[in-house]
Amino acid sequence: MGIKILKEVCTGCGICVHECPVEAIHMPGGKAEVDREVCILCGACAPVCPVHAIIFEGSKEIERAPLADCSGVWVFCERRGDRMHRVSFELLSEGRKLADARKTHLAAVIFGEGAAQEARSAIEYGADRAYVIDSPELTGFSDDAYAEALAQLCEKHRPEIVLAGATIVGRSFIPRVAARLMTGLTADCTELSIDDKGNLAQVRPAFGGNIMARILCTRARPQMATVRPHVMKPALPDPARQGEVIEEEMPKGASASSIKIIESVSDLAGEINISDADIVVAGGRGLGKPKNFKLIYDLAHVLGAAVGASRSVVDAGWIPYLHQVGQTGRTVCPKLYIAIGISGAIQHLVGMQTSGKILAINSDPNAPIFRVADYGLVGDLFEVVPKLTSEFRKLRR
Repeated sequence: MGIKILKEVCTGCGICVHECPVEAIHMPGGKAEVDREVCILCGACAPVCPVHAIIFEGSKEIERAPLADCSGVWVFCERRGDRMHRVSFELLSEGRKLADARKTHLAAVIFGEGAAQEARSAIEYGADRAYVIDSPELTGFSDDAYAEALAQLCEKHRPEIVLAGATIVGRSFIPRVAARLMTGLTADCTELSIDDKGNLAQVRPAFGGNIMARILCTRARPQMATVRPHVMKPALPDPARQGEVIEEEMPKGASASSIKIIESVSDLAGEINISDADIVVAGGRGLGKPKNFKLIYDLAHVLGAAVGASRSVVDAGWIPYLHQVGQTGRTVCPKLYIAIGISGAIQHLVGMQTSGKILAINSDPNAPIFRVADYGLVGDLFEVVPKLTSEFRKLRR
């Protein structure tokens, strides 16, 4: 696995040198050469070569396998601590629909110590089988070890589709797997379906959320996508459902990680995670200044809610990024979303419009946020929010 530079074709233009993000390409003697110890196989160099002198040497098994020989929809089931992340159940439910449309099986892939115990949950949510690597070496996440393990499983079993959550974990290692398998990857999908030719149609926001791009991977397998958490609804589990648990050996080379996990520390410092909260109270530019976020925290505290924010206030340094809701932040799907002083730009709506109920508070009756809100309060937030907090406090006594 690697890249090859055709010396007889290379003109020494140096474009690839400038495009390489890790400075792995050099020009000794006027011809490009690759430092394979540094190269991360990102693929940035090949498309920019004007004479097509750079080619990838990929996995021959995957490259030569006819598309018809690949089958099955796989869902990488991410774990947080001793339980599976909610996005895993969302993807299993969506994967079940895709597998039925393709008339194939749905498989869950679970890593880490105790993985076999999680297989039962995956089957209840729709999986026909679960591939598990129950090893303490994969308990703490490291992108190189996870990528090696999943890539080798894909080379062995040849799935047709591989899905993962667009979480910190998924965004970190799934691109490595796609590069290893020489296939396409669509990140941050919000919709998946099977087209009339049997390809996976992957939809994701593009150009700041102003358009929705529909992407197909027609010439390589597996078709890979990461999906935003909370944009798909998990089905109800079926405890009576039966499936097969397949225990795989630790793949060769997967344990040779360059990363050593010393300690895991939560960045929320006791706060409620907006991704998991039933209620989110979010503030925007309408608050006027950073200190006015106290209104948001006071209301959230009374409701037992998480605190969210629009991108503009995060960029302004009013509140840390971990609170950001939207296209470049987190996607949330609480039972109740309260938007205070948020105008409702499309980039923000993408991250919260699937909430159960939306309450918007804004002084501008024409604010876009009211188009998606179930309830709207037009008024001065500095008058409305303290009154709401006071009334909710009375109800909680």
